[in-house]
Amino acid sequence: MRKSHAALLACALAASTAQCGNPQPPASAPAPEFTSSVHRVDAAELGPSWRPECPVAPDRLRLLRLSHVGMDGRERTGRLIVHEDRVPQTIAAFARLHELRFPVERMRPAGEYQDASDELSMRDDNTSAFSCRGISGSGSWSQHAYGRAIDINPLVNPYISTDGELQPATARPYLDRTRTDPGMLHEGDAAVRVFTEAGWAWGGGWHDPKDYQHFELP
Repeated sequence: MRKSHAALLACALAASTAQCGNPQPPASAPAPEFTSSVHRVDAAELGPSWRPECPVAPDRLRLLRLSHVGMDGRERTGRLIVHEDRVPQTIAAFARLHELRFPVERMRPAGEYQDASDELSMRDDNTSAFSCRGISGSGSWSQHAYGRAIDINPLVNPYISTDGELQPATARPYLDRTRTDPGMLHEGDAAVRVFTEAGWAWGGGWHDPKDYQHFELP
């Protein structure tokens, strides 16, 4: 009887923090907030991703610092370079991806790769936007050359044409679109709808080529 009385007394003393015999579950940590910032860039910062004949001048481009979820589930800060008139749309899209906890492997400007190589960037599964380059097999500028297109997780979301051109060349395992690896994009996915419902075109819905990584807003 004495032991039971002591237990009740201890319970009463603890009542300010927990109910006796009915401990409260620990409060879940609040989800990390999405953050973004916008910065001007110059030709030196763009490096080999820009040259004088490009269709957009450096002063029309902006560097975005965006928080995103990495493939390991941890918070990261990435960098995208986009056209100044695509800043709000891009920030809005990546805020929604962050809310969905959609993972992005890495996010670095194309100019940080040797000769701004698109192939090297894609093999690195690097999400990027501005890069002064043409459309594959065409004499026209890509929307990337204007900073109005984004490639997301390009290794697991490759480009493939009907004549067999594969970009990046290391992405063959991911031509199997029944796979559900983290960061992959499929028709109807919430991550795809983030863009398409806001007016972006998705290359994964094209007939030829299929460009699963690509979103553009001309």
